[in-house]
Amino acid sequence: MAGILDTFREALRGEDADYTKMKVNRAIVLLAIPMILEMAMESLFAVVDAFFVGQIGPGSLATIGFTESVLTLVYGLAFGLAMGTTAVVARRWGEKDYAGAAKSSGTAIMIAISMSVAFGILGYFYAPNILGLMGAEQNVIETGSDYTRIMFSTQIVIMLLFLHNAIFRGAGNAAAAMRALWLANGINIVLDPLLIFGIGPFPEMGVTGAAVATCIGRGFGVVFQVYLLYFGGKTIRIHLRDLGFDWELVKKIIKVGAGGAGQFLIASASWIFLMKIMSQYGTAVVDGYTASIRVIIFAILPAWGMSNAAATLVGQNLGAKEPVRAGESVWITARYAMFFLLFVSLCMLAFAPQILDIFTNDPETIRAGAMSLRIIAAGYPFFAYGMVLTNAFNGAGDTRTPTILNLVCFWALQIPLAWLLANPVGWEEYGVYLGVVISETILALSAIYLFRLGKWKLVEV
Repeated sequence: MAGILDTFREALRGEDADYTKMKVNRAIVLLAIPMILEMAMESLFAVVDAFFVGQIGPGSLATIGFTESVLTLVYGLAFGLAMGTTAVVARRWGEKDYAGAAKSSGTAIMIAISMSVAFGILGYFYAPNILGLMGAEQNVIETGSDYTRIMFSTQIVIMLLFLHNAIFRGAGNAAAAMRALWLANGINIVLDPLLIFGIGPFPEMGVTGAAVATCIGRGFGVVFQVYLLYFGGKTIRIHLRDLGFDWELVKKIIKVGAGGAGQFLIASASWIFLMKIMSQYGTAVVDGYTASIRVIIFAILPAWGMSNAAATLVGQNLGAKEPVRAGESVWITARYAMFFLLFVSLCMLAFAPQILDIFTNDPETIRAGAMSLRIIAAGYPFFAYGMVLTNAFNGAGDTRTPTILNLVCFWALQIPLAWLLANPVGWEEYGVYLGVVISETILALSAIYLFRLGKWKLVEV
């Protein structure tokens, strides 16, 4: 027990370590613990946010669902940029080229700032149009436009939060990424009820208060990250001279990141189409589906933290010319994630209505959300392998393979299948849930086959 506690404390401290030399199991644990805790806080925020917003009344969760389904298109670009940055930084770190890692990070930061400004302006002026295009009812548009406008115009803090943490992960400093997200989301959780319900001296802002809390909380997280990156970092350190558009690095990061963005955008577009299909069954079904997705995120993000550990280990080990060790890291991590999600799946199947009852007392919303949880949770064990293996491809710099997998499984399979099962077959929202499970399972099986082929080991970054 003492040894386990010592390892846990070491992982949280985030001390300098060479993950390409230590035992594979130990490297996975030291990286995965802070990444899991980081994702756990992110998922806790999603659930707490849904809890407080759900108390406002019908349509409030739908506002978040519609907004996030579009905003994820913007975040997809940030996600791709972060993915490309992690792959490049991890490879340079494995090669012991620390100056190259810092220069790559500075270039990525400038790209993120430019993207944020452009999309922030568009979102600010066209917030009501965005909700209308998604099929939101008029009352949702009237009450939710300010939420959408704020989330779009201030998304630079969320994009930088993603990117800075990607830099930390690439350099193997997962503890710094964990602390930044805990600070950001901790403040967010505290501010949520104060601003939503107007507790004490705070104004009652309703669903708009959730957006303001998000921006303030994550803004503090970015300030903390900037301090670590420029002034107090134990691992990677960025200087002002590293900030700029080194066009060779821009091309390299975009080349790797384009596939990552493609993956996320394909998945996000699929989410938009699914939301569009769900909207025809009424606000209660959309509310229930949105709440269930928040719970699903709560369960999946810790496993996603494990997959981030696998991506870092793949990148660093390939940089250190250790491809066999890179592959071993991935398979071990995938098994850990599978056992974890199998346990979560059993909990969801047994207690779905009770879980949804936390967020709302509307029977229709609980019914729709519980069925969504139970059907989608049945595919969790496969989801684990899909997450870890696709992220391992990305860590190797092979973002093309998972992009193709996403394109086939989400656009060519998930969307048509969900529509077919929901409408012509007549299973309505249940058909959408089944479409998600079937497509995600096929993606996981395909990723297992392609990863075994080993072509990812030959990718140059």
